[in-house]
Amino acid sequence: MNEISNIEQVPAQVQNADTMPHSVEAEQQLLGAILTNNDVYDRVASVIGPQHFYDPVHARIYEIAAARIAKNALASPVTLKAFMEDDEGLKELGGPAYLVNLAAASISAFAVRDYAQMIYDLAIRRELIGLGRDISDKAAKVDVASEPREQIVEAEQKLYKLSEQGQTESGFVSFLKAVTEAVNTANAAYQRDGGLAGVSTGLIDLDKKLGGLHPSDLLILAGRPSMGKTSLATNIAFNVAKAYKKGIRPDGTEGTVQGGVVGFYSLEMSSEQLAARILSEAAEVPSEQIRRGDMTEIEFRRFVDAAKSLEACPLFIDDTPALPISQLAARARRLKRTHGLDLLIIDYLQLCRGTADNRVQEIGEISMGMKAIAKELNIPVIALSQLSRTVESRDDKRPQLSDLRESGSIEQDADVVMFVFREEYYVEREKPSDDRLEEMAAWQERMERLHARAEVIIGKQRHGPIGSVDLSFEGQFTRFGNLAKPWQQDGEEGGY
Repeated sequence: MNEISNIEQVPAQVQNADTMPHSVEAEQQLLGAILTNNDVYDRVASVIGPQHFYDPVHARIYEIAAARIAKNALASPVTLKAFMEDDEGLKELGGPAYLVNLAAASISAFAVRDYAQMIYDLAIRRELIGLGRDISDKAAKVDVASEPREQIVEAEQKLYKLSEQGQTESGFVSFLKAVTEAVNTANAAYQRDGGLAGVSTGLIDLDKKLGGLHPSDLLILAGRPSMGKTSLATNIAFNVAKAYKKGIRPDGTEGTVQGGVVGFYSLEMSSEQLAARILSEAAEVPSEQIRRGDMTEIEFRRFVDAAKSLEACPLFIDDTPALPISQLAARARRLKRTHGLDLLIIDYLQLCRGTADNRVQEIGEISMGMKAIAKELNIPVIALSQLSRTVESRDDKRPQLSDLRESGSIEQDADVVMFVFREEYYVEREKPSDDRLEEMAAWQERMERLHARAEVIIGKQRHGPIGSVDLSFEGQFTRFGNLAKPWQQDGEEGGY
């Protein structure tokens, strides 16, 4: 190892079954380039760390050089000599002269990023081999305290953790680059029908207010029980998945051009119940009839036809209860890798689990985790949330931001906070007795005005206006739709 060899002559190799994948030559070239020109370090620091070097002496050289450069001090064979004179490993390689040889044998700095990526890839291969051996050893050791199912979860978590490593930090971006990306986004919105910058919800008025569902945004959809938040979420999921089209994007890459692949975490309902709701909407058969099996032959045929037409819809449901936020993130990453992912819906936020003992801190961890998923996967995330009971004690039952349970963190992390509100639900429960004729007449008139109507109140929107959107609501099919305007003679309702 005293002799520095050319990386291009001898690629990374595995000499035999006992030798881990590594390339001493790549490590030497990288270290030589850094010791020759300290500016090179900034180009590789986001890719590798000392732990990625196979040779422990190389790891120590890199670590000391990095520490010096971080302090704006020179890292050269001369300055490093003072720190490594007593290093036994370096003595075996020829002492301080080895540092001089490293710098002297460095061929070029332009390929340093490739060397760094190579060192990182080989380190990951070594970790994979080690992980595989650990899994094998644990599986071979029959232990009552270690169930096979637990071993699978543990192995899966370690693999996810490994897959996340080495994702280079974006760091600072020049204003020119940021402006270019902003112009490209605006251009994409301009070219798209309706001027939407994000994924269409299939609800025209809601799209106009939000501009579609934007990548990297966390949207909170909150409401009291029976307001229809799950129904609205399933409607949006169905509309997005139904409109899915793949093709060539304006930037020349292949991907989603309309609609999208949807991931739905149903922590409250089973996947069958959720599918029944979506089928109820598509087939126009009341959900309670589907549940009881009380359908006419025509309705059942319509139900089966709807099921067949929806088979190819890219809608994926995970109904695992009480999912930890870390598992939720890992599964979302896996779905994006295997099938693609354009929208993630979580029903609902308070049913996720965090690691904190304090409930408020746990909710904060969960909401931050969901925002992190949105940014990392560059997709919109819709998380449903409960509201506190304070709504019920007010005369005006319209929800507001302060009604969010553990509102501080949720309100802070969310880009958009929406509330589902159906006044009909509350008015229905204020029905006067039959002998109070005037009150009954006024109540009936009010009920007729509110019947089949819902309101989505936008309480916060980081990139747009707040306000409310009126929607139609067909309770029997649990379906929200576009509300027909008075000037629309045909009374068009429903999706696009």
